[in-house]
Amino acid sequence: MARQAHAYHMVDPSPWPLTGATAALLLTSGLAVWFHYHSTTLMTLGLILMLLTMYQWWRDIVREGTYMGHHTPPVQKGLRYGMIPFITSEVFFFLGFFWAFFHSSLAPTPELGGCWPPTGITPLDPFEVPLLNTAVLLASGVTVTWAHHSLMEGQRKEAIQSLALTILLGCYFTTLQAMEYYEAPFTIADGVYGSTFFVATGFHGLHVIIGTSFLAGICLLRQIKYHFTSQHHFGFEAAAWYWHFVDVVWLFLYVSIYWWGS
Repeated sequence: MARQAHAYHMVDPSPWPLTGATAALLLTSGLAVWFHYHSTTLMTLGLILMLLTMYQWWRDIVREGTYMGHHTPPVQKGLRYGMIPFITSEVFFFLGFFWAFFHSSLAPTPELGGCWPPTGITPLDPFEVPLLNTAVLLASGVTVTWAHHSLMEGQRKEAIQSLALTILLGCYFTTLQAMEYYEAPFTIADGVYGSTFFVATGFHGLHVIIGTSFLAGICLLRQIKYHFTSQHHFGFEAAAWYWHFVDVVWLFLYVSIYWWGS
């Protein structure tokens, strides 16, 4: 066998990028077919293939990093440098929604009644459910930091408890937002106010669901299975970075759309 004389990971050939691309094609095409022809066959096939790809690709990465020792310090540094531009791209993704909101709200057109919120729109009270959601998300940021520090100090039981608490708070946030959407006195079809509100808060809600899944389905399970050590836990660290990003975006959403925009 050839001896590896460097600390970098030369990734073995993998079928998962191909199956992932195929799943994305089937899923997007299937959504279009569902919208136009009310057939869910293609979309279901794409969803199944995507879930299988996710499971098997993540399984391979866990094996490489946890059992095979491929995630050396230089490789972990590269993963960190990859996560930073990803979160930066997410920042600019939400920047577009804030741009749309402030473009419409700072200079309301005559069609909107020359005021913001537009004439006929009853905004949500920012000091009711939105304020509770803010407290819930800030508390989840505290608990995920607690989990990180517990992990670094080798406190396995505390790390599991605080991570489970973070996941519960994330689920609670999603439940509250779903109730808020259900009871909202306006819809996404109610002009620019409705569209900017639901698209911005909806995409944030999607990020909360993704982050909760990341913490629950990957990090908590791996922590229970003894995959993380105090020096080797970038999988959790990446999830924590993502969760803090979601927290910060919500603060901007709350202050601008819920409080100032009402």
